[in-house]
Amino acid sequence: MTTDSRSGPRTGPLAGVRIIDMSSVVLGPFATLILADLGAEVIKVEPPGNGDIMRYAGASPTGDLGPIYMALNRNKKAVTLDARTPEGKETLAALLKSADVFFHNVRLAGMERLGFGYDTVRALKEDIVYVHCAGFGKGGPYERRQAYDDLIQGASGFAALNALRSGGRPEYAPSLIADKTSGLFAVYATLAALFHRARTGEGQFVQVPMLESFTFFNMVENLYGETFLPGNGRLAYTRSVNPNRRPYPTKNGYIGLVPYSDDQWARFFEIGGRPGVFADPRFSTYQARTEHIGELYALIEEVTATRTTEEWLDLMDKADIPAMRYNDLADVLTDPHLAATGFFQQAEHPEAGPYRTMRHPVHFSATPARLETPPPRPGADNETILESLGLGI
Repeated sequence: MTTDSRSGPRTGPLAGVRIIDMSSVVLGPFATLILADLGAEVIKVEPPGNGDIMRYAGASPTGDLGPIYMALNRNKKAVTLDARTPEGKETLAALLKSADVFFHNVRLAGMERLGFGYDTVRALKEDIVYVHCAGFGKGGPYERRQAYDDLIQGASGFAALNALRSGGRPEYAPSLIADKTSGLFAVYATLAALFHRARTGEGQFVQVPMLESFTFFNMVENLYGETFLPGNGRLAYTRSVNPNRRPYPTKNGYIGLVPYSDDQWARFFEIGGRPGVFADPRFSTYQARTEHIGELYALIEEVTATRTTEEWLDLMDKADIPAMRYNDLADVLTDPHLAATGFFQQAEHPEAGPYRTMRHPVHFSATPARLETPPPRPGADNETILESLGLGI
């Protein structure tokens, strides 16, 4: 079992798995955060000097523990080495010989120039799971390009959804959604390769391309009218790109409201004092509602504006109709459900002081995920890790 020298034995379902992580910024660290939360020993490898650039995004008490870095890098160990030098190559090779997974988002040609492409690493550890997070998949004209969240949102068609909805210019979502979604693809890819290795003893090369992963995510519902051939040109799910799909106004704020079944729609309009609406053939069936969703949303706005958010929540709860309070970002921090489940937690960093972190969202009854260690400073584990490998500092 992998033991963290700062916290004792790991408890999660991936306890005993060692991951050498040379990823940086968001996509890779988000993936390895989840793997670390699940008990894997993740050793974050950074070059000497500034290291992961995300350390410096936003103010922090230490200067190198920025808020986004803090969110992405708990439960990890940190080693600094320069893989361009003979000493750095020796250390990285020793780490890889001890590892189950090599995880990185360095462009493959660059990693091969360093001497750590898949074939070379496989020679060091035959059953290694080698996970490469790429911008674009092998074989296409974009294969060697760099990729960032904005570029992938634009190339995948995701940024076009705003223009379809509003009739305005395309926009990027105000979230690093392509990075984080691709990171989730990288998590399941790593787990699947580890499962295969557990059954067969065979490692493998795994590539997780951002463009393909995020386009898959985006087009599940938005392929829509181009699913059956020949297509009709109606791309994008009509409900999700409708301009009126948004929190509905109430007397004192906004509310999220989603009647879904025929029975829920009928009850909602009865409660709202508009019982005849559901009899309208435009809204009386699921297919009809899908075709006339804009008109339906406009009617809902008229109805919700007649009561307060609290009144609607009470009425919808009693009627068993899905509804939720609208929260702005500050409200999320005090949401009563998240408070009751202990989602936001306060922890103590030995150098940065108290900080807020988020509980791992998935529950495992036998192998719980937990906060083991705070995000590390650069090279925090150099001495311990190098000694365990029989190497000097």
